[in-house]
Amino acid sequence: MSYLVLARKARPQRFSEVVGQGPVVKTLQNSLQKDRVAHAILFSGVRGVGKTTLARIMAKALNCANGPASEPCNECLSCQQITNGASLDLFEIDGASNRGIQEVRELKEKIKYLPTSSPYKIVIIDEVHMLTTEAFNALLKTLEEPPAHVYFMFATTELQKIPITILSRCQRYELQRVTSEELTRHFSKLAESENIKIDARALSLIVREAEGSVRDGLSLLDKVFSYEDKDISAEDVVEVLGLVSRDILHNIASALLESNPTLALQSLDEVFKFGADTKRFLGDLLEYFRALLLIKIEGGEELLDLPAEDVQSLKELAGAHTSETIHLKLKLLMSSAEKIRFSAQPRLLLETTFLSVIETDNVVDVTTLLSKVASLSENSAMLPAGSQLEAVSPPEGEQKKKSPPVEPAIEPVAEPVEEVPTEIAPPPEEPQSLSDDSVPPWEEPPSPPPPLSEPAIVDHPEPVESSNEEPLVQEPQQTRQIRKDWLDFIAYVKDRKPWMAQNLQQASSHREEGQELQLEFDDSADCTLLKTVENRKTLTEYVLDFFQKEYIIHFITPVETDDPDMKASEGPKKQRQKLANHPIVRMTEEIFGGQVGDVRIGPRSR
Repeated sequence: MSYLVLARKARPQRFSEVVGQGPVVKTLQNSLQKDRVAHAILFSGVRGVGKTTLARIMAKALNCANGPASEPCNECLSCQQITNGASLDLFEIDGASNRGIQEVRELKEKIKYLPTSSPYKIVIIDEVHMLTTEAFNALLKTLEEPPAHVYFMFATTELQKIPITILSRCQRYELQRVTSEELTRHFSKLAESENIKIDARALSLIVREAEGSVRDGLSLLDKVFSYEDKDISAEDVVEVLGLVSRDILHNIASALLESNPTLALQSLDEVFKFGADTKRFLGDLLEYFRALLLIKIEGGEELLDLPAEDVQSLKELAGAHTSETIHLKLKLLMSSAEKIRFSAQPRLLLETTFLSVIETDNVVDVTTLLSKVASLSENSAMLPAGSQLEAVSPPEGEQKKKSPPVEPAIEPVAEPVEEVPTEIAPPPEEPQSLSDDSVPPWEEPPSPPPPLSEPAIVDHPEPVESSNEEPLVQEPQQTRQIRKDWLDFIAYVKDRKPWMAQNLQQASSHREEGQELQLEFDDSADCTLLKTVENRKTLTEYVLDFFQKEYIIHFITPVETDDPDMKASEGPKKQRQKLANHPIVRMTEEIFGGQVGDVRIGPRSR
């Protein structure tokens, strides 16, 4: 092969070369030194963090000519054969391709025999979670009591798919994502070894896209190295990997926070002209707002894996806004993200989302509104009673100007005031002064109304208010009756318990007998549920709430009998009721959404 990619060329061959897995490496080295290596080891973690690499290094350390040792020598025959993939005592199996019980049986037959040239036979199964249930069951006995010359090493990215019976027989090592600092150091060394100079911002973009995976970062780095041989800038990485520039993300976030729709839409246009993936762009924008929110939280800066320059720009932008504002806009973007990903017009939905986020600045917070309402209520409570009346009634000067609207309100009050002439008689002077001012010139002839109406407004406002309220309170006319309002009562119950309303509709008659509400049913099965203590109590409460009268509910049902003569004497009405309530008829009504119109019985029915 003419060229070997970085992911294979830079694969670690010693424990000291493994990146970002210090605790796991230390545990494995100590187990080799103290001869406490488990016969079945399971490595789990995300892609590209070193699961298969650690399994191979463990195989070399166990079969090394100088071992078992904490570091393989990589010089002996066994180490070189394992490195080149030519060892006869190393079985490296892909769990996705060899996942059946037959492959496991063949493997069990091979490991029974002693190794050919190495101290141990090593079995490495990659993506072990892809094995079938039968294959796992076939491995149980061998994993529990393996031969002394066999070691099993499994690797998986989905630990939850492995049966618990397998997990309990293995020593598990969970590999973590590699931090940004360790990836940056590792990629810088590789760039120096390739004699390529890469900008710090460009390297940070590659590290960010790697998402803690060494292999993903190496693949991206290899792609960038192919684009430019010597000097690599951040613009080159953005162009090659199809990323959204941090400057564009900064401009969009600034526009959304500062309510600048022009800048937001122009920056979004640049993103679409560049051909960036909508899902990728949304993820980057949400991550940018998350970084802004963490900057505002005390101690949140430690959670960011970003270069110092990006952190400084985030601090400058977040310093001009409150954490509540950033959080609100982040929530709005998150609520629209799922819709945008599956939308037929993602750009239009993105633009409307940006405008909605910008318009939130015009929305008043609920807490602010509540505080203003509380302050207004406190101020109104502090005012005296007389001042409130003065604020409602206009001053005397305005009464003179607006006298025509006063006359319609005076005329209906004149009649009830005539009944109390003794209370109106004491102030004799005010009617003359007010009558001259209040009556307009075009209505001078009718002189009697003013002296009757003015005392009602000035001296006795309470009777006017009570006279207006009297026609509205008519309790006796609104009382409900069982016979007349029964259908309205069933609708009232249907809004609260639909099944109870359906049972009440089955009642053949309903009547009021003193304090009793008697409900008669032709079939006792129709009121079985209603007769229970809890449902009877609920129905009684509904009756009290609706009719405003307390009733004792009494259910009347036919007497069940086994006498054939009694059954034969059932009337046509009950027979029709039974036919209408038949389960098949009910099911037909539900399917077709209809109702029984007529039931005919007897020999002449067709």
